[in-house]
Amino acid sequence: MRNTWKAAKLDLALVRPYLKVICLTMLLPIAFAAVNRSLFTGVSFAMCFVAMTTGYPFAVAEKNHMERLYGILPVKKRDLVLGRYLFVLMLGLLALAVSLLTQPLVLGAMGESVAGGDVLGAAVGGLFLFSLYTVFQLPGYYKFGAIQGRMFLYLPVAGFLVTLFLLPRLPASAMAAVTGSSPVLLGVLALALVVVMYGVSIWCSVRTMEHKQL
Repeated sequence: MRNTWKAAKLDLALVRPYLKVICLTMLLPIAFAAVNRSLFTGVSFAMCFVAMTTGYPFAVAEKNHMERLYGILPVKKRDLVLGRYLFVLMLGLLALAVSLLTQPLVLGAMGESVAGGDVLGAAVGGLFLFSLYTVFQLPGYYKFGAIQGRMFLYLPVAGFLVTLFLLPRLPASAMAAVTGSSPVLLGVLALALVVVMYGVSIWCSVRTMEHKQL
């Protein structure tokens, strides 16, 4: 576990030049939520934006030819992968926390009522969307690299557009049945699915790294 934390701290050092950009990606969705007057839309936009930054460690490492450094580090390839997943997950959770703290305040100041159920639904939905994007992105970057795997950069955009245009077309009764029947059960199921998805994604990424010559 110690090596995993060290690998995550290494990724943080790699993206340090991009910290201002990452902070902007966390704050810009506040304006998007205010324009659309929707907490869920704002959180979804935040998850889309921050998921697009997950390629930064891969891009920096590839640009600076850091494969040799990874090869001589006294850390297993598995720990390097776990560290990167940990870094990405912490980044997503930070963006989610910023969104859930700021966006309800802004919407409340605009006269929009934000109930506890809305915050819970946005939290569960945001976590699930971020996980859905990154469980495909990270194995793709490990397999193809940051340059050849640029197609994975736009995966969150496609997912956000689908979410944005699909949700308004769902019947209100269907939405109420999903969110109102048992919010706690919905959250538990979503969390379990997130754990399974990340488990499969990590396995694929570790397999890819183990077959690479560093």
